[in-house]
Amino acid sequence: MGSFAFNSFVGLRKSSPEKHHHHSLTTLPKCIAPSQVHYRRLNVVAAKTSPKITGRNLRVAVVGGGPAGGAAAETLAKGGIETFLMERKLDNAKPCGGAIPLCMVGEFELPLDIIDRRVTKMKMISPSNIAVDIGQTLKPHEYIGMVRREVLDAYLRDRAAASGATIINGLFVKMDKPQEKNAPYVLHYNPYNGKTGSTGERMSIEVDAIIGADGANSRVAKSIGAGDYEYGIAFQERVKIPDDKMQYYENVAELYVGNDVSPDFYGWVFPKCDHVAVGTGTVTHKPDIKKFQLATRLRAHDKILGGKIIRVEAHPIPEHPRPRRVVERVALVGDAAGYVTKCSGEGIYFAAKSGRMCAEAIVKGSENGRRMVDEGDLRSYLKKWDKTYWPTYKVLDVLQKVFYRSNPAKEAFVEMCSNEYVQKMTFDSYLYKKVAPGNPLEDLKLAVNTIGSLVRAHALNNEMVKIN
Repeated sequence: MGSFAFNSFVGLRKSSPEKHHHHSLTTLPKCIAPSQVHYRRLNVVAAKTSPKITGRNLRVAVVGGGPAGGAAAETLAKGGIETFLMERKLDNAKPCGGAIPLCMVGEFELPLDIIDRRVTKMKMISPSNIAVDIGQTLKPHEYIGMVRREVLDAYLRDRAAASGATIINGLFVKMDKPQEKNAPYVLHYNPYNGKTGSTGERMSIEVDAIIGADGANSRVAKSIGAGDYEYGIAFQERVKIPDDKMQYYENVAELYVGNDVSPDFYGWVFPKCDHVAVGTGTVTHKPDIKKFQLATRLRAHDKILGGKIIRVEAHPIPEHPRPRRVVERVALVGDAAGYVTKCSGEGIYFAAKSGRMCAEAIVKGSENGRRMVDEGDLRSYLKKWDKTYWPTYKVLDVLQKVFYRSNPAKEAFVEMCSNEYVQKMTFDSYLYKKVAPGNPLEDLKLAVNTIGSLVRAHALNNEMVKIN
């Protein structure tokens, strides 16, 4: 992506901590001329009580340029909103497994060339190294996509820019909240460039609403007093392995469970274009994360032998939604809101989806940017989100509590995953992001088998304790 000359933007202004000079805002020229942008405008009906905006369109800042921010900015720009997308690291590569469900490829119209691998076989490996192949129920066209975050995130940002959003390479510092109803928010940030990093200047921008998509350590969330949440640590190493070993991972991903790799999560080996991502995570034992990472590498030792670590990454991951996700005209999405699932640790799709849903609510409430929005407009996004995805989060929360609590339970979990019905239910739910409806008789059989697996695993564990 090209660099941007901040001083040429109308609506952006330099500022200092001592004194801020406010200027009237006029229409901001876009990165691409309107004649070059083709999109379908959303036909909406705004609330009759919201005041009209004259002389300009609604202005919204999206802070954070990951999947949540990119999806939100694109949707806003297509909907007639004057959109600013702020991201400090335009080469962002969050330490993330990078798995995306099939429905995301179609729903977000992702080009196939940004998908490194199409995984059709998942190996689940138990604490005792019993491996179960998962994927036998997949249809010929179904797969789990493996992406690199720096590629996916850049693509979504570029698409937002092509739709009319203005990209700001800068670090959000703080916001000044409006003192009067419908007055603007003032966002202060430090501009960055690709050569020297921070330019050493402080700039600011006035907007009508803000979407916080700036991750687990969200400064936007802190600015609005959104509250804290329990978080985990994800640690990942990118490992360049010999070509003959890379062939094994052509369409295979691995999940390792056991207290050695994580007492409350799992370790993974996910294939990328020319390397594998090896990682793990934990909430309960964060100081031991490097020990768990070493154990994950040891478990996969023979398959990654001769590999060279080319990148090391670590990042916090939220465990549950924040207490407050909308305050007045500020909304949180993605990791900033806490939208990472228990058990699987998945967040990419939910980040992009929440960003789009929040932006759609703003477009609808503002009548394509012609009216002011209020907290009620943003809360409509929360209502829709919770109604759609609460069952998914609840089911995965229960699974984590049942099967991640001990090694015997993890042995039972892997044994259960060998069941074809379980695989079908799991993949249908994952690939299409809906809690798949079950067959009552099969559900009953599954419950009986699950109890049996747990009993056998605990009995085996007791015998091993006696022997030792």
